[in-house]
Amino acid sequence: MLSVSEAVVIAQAAVDRARAAGADAVDASVSADQSTGVGVRLGHLEEIDRSEGESLALRAFVGRRVASVTSSRFAPADLDRLAERVVAMARAAPEDPYAGLAPEHRLMHGTAPDLDLHDDAAVEPDRLRDLAMACEDAARGVEGITNSDGAGASARAAVSALATSHGFAGGYATTSYSLSASVIAGTGERMQGGDASHSARYFAQLEAAEEIGRRAGERAVERLDPVQVESGTMPIIFDRRVSASLIGHFTAAIAGGAVARGTSFLKDRLGKPVFAEGVTITDDPHRPRGLRSRPFDGEGLPVSPVDLVEHGVLQTWLLDSAAARQLHLEPTGHAARGGGTATTNVHMAAGNVPFETLLGEVTRGIYVTELIGQGVNGVTGDYSRGAAGFLIENGELVRPVAGITIAGNL
Repeated sequence: MLSVSEAVVIAQAAVDRARAAGADAVDASVSADQSTGVGVRLGHLEEIDRSEGESLALRAFVGRRVASVTSSRFAPADLDRLAERVVAMARAAPEDPYAGLAPEHRLMHGTAPDLDLHDDAAVEPDRLRDLAMACEDAARGVEGITNSDGAGASARAAVSALATSHGFAGGYATTSYSLSASVIAGTGERMQGGDASHSARYFAQLEAAEEIGRRAGERAVERLDPVQVESGTMPIIFDRRVSASLIGHFTAAIAGGAVARGTSFLKDRLGKPVFAEGVTITDDPHRPRGLRSRPFDGEGLPVSPVDLVEHGVLQTWLLDSAAARQLHLEPTGHAARGGGTATTNVHMAAGNVPFETLLGEVTRGIYVTELIGQGVNGVTGDYSRGAAGFLIENGELVRPVAGITIAGNL
């Protein structure tokens, strides 16, 4: 696999060739990754996969016209042909008044922050197999488990690099490890599934295989014999496994492109309350060993922690350079490669009410542990998704529920 320095050299070479071919401005990103995955089922090894790939994405601007191409061939002659092709495509493209590189004065300069994203541990396939076996064994050992969809373990290393024609060149390396299990409780029409997983940047920080497996088994068993509940308006508590999807709908609604097009239900809410007063939501790209951490964004701009919501009030849009120009604002360091925006480690600050207290305040409601379907309208905020979880009565989880629909407006 390419090293960080090799990836940066290739990206810079592609930029130089596109400039020589006639582009007014250019950026290039190089990515490389290698991964190993192991799958087991019912105590037997089912698969071992190993993959490795490298790719270059080259974007060229001719005036306000822009085009992009990709390639996995980095030889000098291949880069020359790629540069000529992308410049020819850009010349034939329609004009985009908002196209262009990020503002030069906003580029990241100096040493990138060390976010500790790369682990030097050498994890062999045999070790991954043993972890997957232990994870599934623990899940199948839970009383009531009758079958298994299997368990898996994986290790991945990746390199990302970016170069631009107006002075940015940088890259970084990452690693990630994951472990998961999925099992079935009951038989026939009573069957219910349960799963659990964990991922980490460092192998040593993976949760114990036995804990992950046991959690998967317990989740399957506790879902046995669900009931349906009558329609009505009632309070809902979202388990953190699914509450992240609500935050995802929020971040999609504050993406600059959607706001600029007028297709976001939050397009008029900047500086106004969008959550309860006690809610603060932060995007932190500098979290050490964070699964979404990065030292710079997809356009070479520096990144830093930012409150998206503070005390319930919407503080900012997520802006790449194109959306920022359209909205007459400055980019926020949220650009994604390939266009659009991306968040990093988004988290909601902890409240001051313990879960048990929150649960105890509910006379009758639903504790949601699973969401099904994608019935969310980002333009209007209308929300309708299938769900499963547990019925809450008098502050206690009394029985599993399934086949319900949650409907409302975000």
